[in-house]
Amino acid sequence: MKLLAFILKWTLLASFVAVLAGTASAAFLWALDWAGTTRDAHLQMIWALPLVGFFVGWVYHQLGRDVEAGNNLLIDEIHDPKKIVPLRMAPLILFSTIASHVFGASVGREGTAVQMGGSLADQLSHIFKFNKDERRLVLMAGMSAGFAAVFGTPLAGAVFALEVLAVGRLRYDALWPCALAALVADQVCLWWGIEHTAYAVGNIPHASVWLITAVAIVGAACGVTGQMFAKSTHVLSAWMKNQVSYAPLRPLLGGIVVVLLIEYLDFARYMGLGIPVIQEAFIHPLAWTDAAGKFVLTVLSLGAGFKGGEVTPLFFIGATLGNTLAGLLDVPFALMAAVGFVAVFAGAANTPLACTLMAIELFGSQIGIYALIGCVLSYSFSGRSGIYRAQLKTNVKHV
Repeated sequence: MKLLAFILKWTLLASFVAVLAGTASAAFLWALDWAGTTRDAHLQMIWALPLVGFFVGWVYHQLGRDVEAGNNLLIDEIHDPKKIVPLRMAPLILFSTIASHVFGASVGREGTAVQMGGSLADQLSHIFKFNKDERRLVLMAGMSAGFAAVFGTPLAGAVFALEVLAVGRLRYDALWPCALAALVADQVCLWWGIEHTAYAVGNIPHASVWLITAVAIVGAACGVTGQMFAKSTHVLSAWMKNQVSYAPLRPLLGGIVVVLLIEYLDFARYMGLGIPVIQEAFIHPLAWTDAAGKFVLTVLSLGAGFKGGEVTPLFFIGATLGNTLAGLLDVPFALMAAVGFVAVFAGAANTPLACTLMAIELFGSQIGIYALIGCVLSYSFSGRSGIYRAQLKTNVKHV
């Protein structure tokens, strides 16, 4: 009876969380599409990025200091539940992410969806007076729901919240709430009419000794890249905080550098999500400068304090890096773009299982073995650092 009560209870709670997160993600994706279209139609808007950065920084300085940690706040609350995540996290991250995108910063979207999902889910704690273990589960369900809805990957979303909390350890007690929340949130988002981006991988070749070796090389390179990205972002953020004490000035100064790079070094290709370039990586060979350019612009944007997320820029970096390495290794560039797409994120976030499932959902089951090799080796080569500071790193990756 206890098992049935648990299943029934969390079926109802996770479904409600999923409806909230799926609806919020659908609204966010619609607004994000508007932001990208508006920016591309009026490129002169990017000159306002420094002022927009100052305004967003000022808003967070006045109203959002207790939610500024974003995903790390949610992870900290799951590890050690203390107080309910403020509801204002959701509108603040939604507003600031859209502002970042429409004026040209290079940021992602997963952070926004996960924070909206987690903060909305935690509001149920006001109603049901959850204990610490129940709060952990509802927060994890919200994170899974947001991740699944924003990318259209319910399997990856279900596992992401279980895997991201600690290196090398999964939280199976949350498996049912996270799985159900991810599945329902994805369907709710689709019900609202959201269409997710499709990527044309083409025919996936049969495995050979050299192809497996090439995938392993790309996976290792992606792990090193993910580690460099995480460290660079953290170092720049810490340096900015040390050098500029008044928080709103950091995105203002960073925004000036971003605008100069876009205008005078032809970095416009690397603004926003960069979905068109990611799609190009599956169609024809690209130059190595695409991965490097996106890396630089994203580190500058996030390190200076612009809001959004890291994941889609990491998809961009990984897909273009895999595409470039494919030419050197004489293997299909579309396949390596697909492996790189998920492998850099796997290394940067220490989530190889969620990223392998994401590859299968986005590119088909035939890519499974290649994605697994790429993601596991990326995870192994990415060191102990990661994009989420609150992630526990008590377990070693290998002996």
